Amino acid sequence: MITIAITDDHQMVMQGIETMLRYEPDMVISHKYNTVASTLEGLSNQQPDILLLDINLPDGNGIDLCKKLNDLYPQLKIIALSSFSEIAFVKRILSNGASGYLLKNTSKEELITAFKTVLDGQQYLQPDIQKKLLLNSLGQKKTASFIPKLTRREKEVLTAISEELTTQEIADKLFISSKTVETHRMNLISKLGARNSVGLVKIALEKDLLKD
Repeated sequence: MITIAITDDHQMVMQGIETMLRYEPDMVISHKYNTVASTLEGLSNQQPDILLLDINLPDGNGIDLCKKLNDLYPQLKIIALSSFSEIAFVKRILSNGASGYLLKNTSKEELITAFKTVLDGQQYLQPDIQKKLLLNSLGQKKTASFIPKLTRREKEVLTAISEELTTQEIADKLFISSKTVETHRMNLISKLGARNSVGLVKIALEKDLLKD
């Protein structure tokens, strides 16, 4: 029996996965989590064979959580299940130990294929993601000096990050939720090709993105 846990704060996503796997005799959803904290607590007691992990969570992000879980439970197979198709996210979570990357529009057949692939010790990426990775690697040199276009809100969040404000402080300052701040942070990381908030500020300074 293959045991699968899900970390996602969208109830409909969890229900959708459960429905897909309901009649699979050799697969079972063992646990469901909706935060980083609940995932860490739950997995400390029992680890499944596979964890489907969302990237954007209310109290953090799946990319950092993936690295922590990979260090704690190296035998655990982690598959990112995300609505983000940006290559920066794919590269970062794979480098942090994920065995696969699926978008939330995945089919039942692809989901099962992904499970079997990672349990065989291989990496699984959706064809569209594979194509994007290839195009990205081919075009890296051409886009090295590219200056991305940021929205007004992204610029505000970027400025606040450069001022070393916490996620909650940024949320309070801009009158938005913490989760919205994290979404903007992840979008900025993707657009600027950074690895973390420190990298964001460094690249923003290099490209003069912090000027009014």
